[in-house]
Amino acid sequence: MKRFLAIILVLCLAFTMFAGCGNSKSGNVIKIGVYEPSSGDNGAGGKQEVLGIEYANSVLNTVEIDGKTYNLQLEIVDNESSNDKGPSAAAALVSAKVSVALGSYGSGVSIAASDVFAKAGIPVIGISCTNPQVTEGNTHYFRICFLDPFQGTVLANFATDEFHAKKAYILTKLGDDYSVGLGNYFKEAFVKLGGTVIEETFQEGNSDFTAYLTTAVNSGADVIFAPTSTEAAALIIGQAASQGVDIPLLAGDTWDSSVILDAAKGSDVEVFVTTFFDEGDDSAAGSEFVKNFKKWLNDNPTKLANNGGNDIVAAVSALGYDAYMVAVQAIKAAGKADSKAINEALWNVKYPGVTGDIAFDEIGDAIRDVAYIKATDNSNATWKFIAIQSVE
Repeated sequence: MKRFLAIILVLCLAFTMFAGCGNSKSGNVIKIGVYEPSSGDNGAGGKQEVLGIEYANSVLNTVEIDGKTYNLQLEIVDNESSNDKGPSAAAALVSAKVSVALGSYGSGVSIAASDVFAKAGIPVIGISCTNPQVTEGNTHYFRICFLDPFQGTVLANFATDEFHAKKAYILTKLGDDYSVGLGNYFKEAFVKLGGTVIEETFQEGNSDFTAYLTTAVNSGADVIFAPTSTEAAALIIGQAASQGVDIPLLAGDTWDSSVILDAAKGSDVEVFVTTFFDEGDDSAAGSEFVKNFKKWLNDNPTKLANNGGNDIVAAVSALGYDAYMVAVQAIKAAGKADSKAINEALWNVKYPGVTGDIAFDEIGDAIRDVAYIKATDNSNATWKFIAIQSVE
């Protein structure tokens, strides 16, 4: 009997030691929160942003600190593209004890959750949330993308340079921080260039854009600027095609999605977007990322489905990859999983990303000076590179 009990005791001890090796309670795991939409208006874009993060985690999923190896574990929540539900999703990451968070696709949900992260002392790296309010007035929110004042000016310059536009029709979603904000920045820049604008807004849940498009045509607009969600964008493009609208459609980074390519395929609608990355980037870092990311997508049917069913590389996927790598650099610099130390380390991070060199200014925004302009190729549902545009 004594021998039997001794064997049981040894087995129990062995099991305890083995189980502790992969448990976060052992101190061998550092959790990185992912605050993104996988449903709602921006679910499609959110999924692509998450794909970039997940791919980065597959490339680099451990970190060495003081001679000890830590596993980097993703904690992913769905903020449902909702300003109302976002804070609860953020609170779930706080409860999961993440050391740093990434996200979100959508400025409104990023702003909505900011206080939750701030009160918990958790730093956040914004990926494609371009509204200035995300980082204004706080020291915990950073971002690696360009901002809407820059993006709006780039698009206004493009409209003037490419189409010699004198009149623009602007359509935004009422109450949407990103949509209204970017619309205003485009308007401000376009008017400074000597143009005039006609503005309209639509309500949440609207699915009929025919009247708005009719107004744009009747006004004699040279371009239509519609910084909306991908869900609304698909409807706008489809209805523009049905009405035979031949005015170029311009939009911001949100429209850089397979949803847009599918909506425009086979039509005569011209769509132009600003974005953060182009998969035709021939830099060493860019081309290597594109090749390996495509292989990773094609090796996993679920990942491919989340990318819209194809292996086109969305700019937000490249940004998601870079955001994760910046977080890892900050963890290494901090030398521990402590959120406060990571927050302090982020201010001095310099990372050569696939979307360009990343460093933060005194507000926590990435220093960016150019944007890519892409257009839909409606014959085969792909993007074609148009130009690299600055505000000059």
